[in-house]
Amino acid sequence: MWKRLFASILIFAVVVGLVFTYNESTGSDTGNTDVISEAVVVSADPGTGKVTATGVGKGIDGDVVVEVTADASTIYDVVVTEQNETEGIGTEAVKQLPGNIVAANSILVDGITGATVTSDAIKDGVRSALESAGFDASAFEVVQEKSVVAEKTAETLECDIVIVGAGGAGLTAAAQAVEKGADVIVVEKMPIVGGNSLKATGGMNAAGTAYQAALDITDSGVEEFIEDTMNGGHQVNDVELVTTMAQNSSDAVDWLASIGAELPKVAATGGTVHKYLHEPEDGSAVGSFLVKKLSEQCERQGINVMLNTEAIELLMDGEKVVGILANDSEHDYTINAKAVILATGGFGANFDMMTQYDPSLANAVTTNHTGATGDGINMAVAVGADTVDMEQIQLHPTVYQETGLLVSESVRSMGGILVNAEGKRFCNDMSTRDAVSAAELEQTGAYAYIIFDQRIVDDLASCEKYIKSGLTVQADTYEELAGLMELQGDAVQNFVQAMETWNSSVAAGTDAEFGRNNGMEEDLSTAPYYAIKIAPGIHHTMGGLKINTEAEVMNTDGNAIPGLYAAGETTGGVHGGNRIGGNAVCDFVVFGRIAGMNAAEYAGVN
Repeated sequence: MWKRLFASILIFAVVVGLVFTYNESTGSDTGNTDVISEAVVVSADPGTGKVTATGVGKGIDGDVVVEVTADASTIYDVVVTEQNETEGIGTEAVKQLPGNIVAANSILVDGITGATVTSDAIKDGVRSALESAGFDASAFEVVQEKSVVAEKTAETLECDIVIVGAGGAGLTAAAQAVEKGADVIVVEKMPIVGGNSLKATGGMNAAGTAYQAALDITDSGVEEFIEDTMNGGHQVNDVELVTTMAQNSSDAVDWLASIGAELPKVAATGGTVHKYLHEPEDGSAVGSFLVKKLSEQCERQGINVMLNTEAIELLMDGEKVVGILANDSEHDYTINAKAVILATGGFGANFDMMTQYDPSLANAVTTNHTGATGDGINMAVAVGADTVDMEQIQLHPTVYQETGLLVSESVRSMGGILVNAEGKRFCNDMSTRDAVSAAELEQTGAYAYIIFDQRIVDDLASCEKYIKSGLTVQADTYEELAGLMELQGDAVQNFVQAMETWNSSVAAGTDAEFGRNNGMEEDLSTAPYYAIKIAPGIHHTMGGLKINTEAEVMNTDGNAIPGLYAAGETTGGVHGGNRIGGNAVCDFVVFGRIAGMNAAEYAGVN
């Protein structure tokens, strides 16, 4: 007993010393234990030996502050008190991981798949908090034995429609099908919903909307939308699918508004000369914004979304699709359904699959989430489905190479520009993604810098994320910024001249150097100025399952496979040889709705 009391007193003494040492460093002698720094003790209980301390880990969107209550042998509580992680991705790790650490009494728990950076940040924060409390953090770095299920339970479920994939297309299809009266089950192999849709940072293209009319935008109609999309896709696109997308885009925007997902801001995007891009009012990234709103709608409708559940096979009755086989860690599911919708996304994270079509991509970085492995395509091909444009794989020109984080196209559409290692502009910054990516790859080092100013930071929420994540360098003058970009010799003056020339071009309304004709409303003259080093990264797989305008999956004989529908990046034909920024969101909303409505009709519920 005396030994335990002595240990408690010793811990308390250490804690008090740490707290007062910290306060002295800040010029305070109050002993206030509520102040949080990178690692600081908050409180201690000498009677129990418990100490509460904070620690910090580096998240993808800045610091993640964690408060931990523990003693020398037990973690009692973990709370994330500060974070700016991506909604629907990092925030899922914030919700799930602290409880897992407490339950396991270990830092070495599995991270949340798809949110690895945030998961690691939380673990690092816990580790630093334990160390700041005077404990040996290595005592909590014990690998937990995974429980092994001796035999999975077989379970059969029944529904009108089963949807494979809970990204933007899957959630849209689910919400629309339930509106039509269908009983829907959604299976998602990842621990979070959203898929690649969560990565969308720009907006949704649409034509002839009420929002455009309110802003007196009269030259961005359906025909112009079709023309720009076909030109952007190098005429490889299926014109019937493109026409269907354009004609239904305004209704899709209205439907989103009806569920609380308004997109009232309108701008131009790369590869177009018209203003189609619809964005959230507050400048939020469109992907996480829509996934949140769609998830809330599905929750209101009582839709069963089964996470960590992987579909492995389509069930057939002759030539008809009548359900799926799926499994999770404890169950083997047979899900019988009158119709199946595949919304599993593309294959931009499956390098074995991509390099079958383009071996040069073997060592490329990808912006895709880890679950984008082409599962739905492979499942459908196994029952005779046809594919189209599989070799069409898009690079995005503005990717932060160290993490694969995408720098939004909105930065350029609001006036940002690209410069190379020589400090010079080198292309039309707002050309199609493939053209800009190809131009970057021809520059010294195959990289570039994206340049923007405080005006853009103030108007675009995602810029704060780049700053907090440490992606940017910033300065109050062009010369200082050039130095922080590590430009050498003549490149510094080249950069200053490039900025001054660009500002003059904006004032004149003409880009004489490269013919840029949008995103030139305001110049880059509002200090401070920012730069991010970027290079091309794998972004979108334009190829996938061949569908018709009713979102029915076609077989290799050119006929629709009864009972099988698909939407989103798991399909091909819409984007052709290059996807226009903002069209992926339009694609998944329009064809997600079509798939949901037609599957419900096929199932006989409306």
